[in-house]
Amino acid sequence: MRDALQRCRECPLGYLATQGVAGEGALRPALMLVGEVPGDQEDLQGHPFVGPAGQLLFRAIDSLGWPREALFVTNAVKHFKFELRGKRRIHKTPSQREATACLHWLEDEIGLVEPRAAIALGATAARSLLHRSVAVTREHGRWLRREDDLRDLRDPHDLRVLVTLHPSALLRMRGEEREAAYEQWLGDLRNATEIVDAWAR
Repeated sequence: MRDALQRCRECPLGYLATQGVAGEGALRPALMLVGEVPGDQEDLQGHPFVGPAGQLLFRAIDSLGWPREALFVTNAVKHFKFELRGKRRIHKTPSQREATACLHWLEDEIGLVEPRAAIALGATAARSLLHRSVAVTREHGRWLRREDDLRDLRDPHDLRVLVTLHPSALLRMRGEEREAAYEQWLGDLRNATEIVDAWAR
């Protein structure tokens, strides 16, 4: 799958990015954490969540006491979307068309990895996982079901999805606003601790 992703040209992003960035982590994990799109560092290094947003995410994971081997991290869109400003590549939010073109890669990962539950980090991830638009500011911290829910808990596609902010949203904040948002975000993530604990047993 990782090799096939490098050849993907189903939307323009595949022509512009350095490489496709597949998910990484445990098979049959407690949680699949799904972000939006690879950033500049992810695109260059070929690994998800290795930039500033990833550092903040793993800081939160460590403070929650979640073992890394209980997790699989990925993005809804597998190629970096950016615009050039001088020599800098500035992240851009993928369009719905681009996210839809990439959806089968995410679904394939879910089928291969078989997580017990998923966390949608931001609106793009929530829309891809739940197959509908989600108001993250209203739904954050809540467990939601996918619209194609087959009511069969043995089916890896039948996932509960916890919705919360993408860590990059916190990085754009300053001072006390960021501290308050971080604590609220940590509270959202903490709602998945029961699943991690049950996996560890």
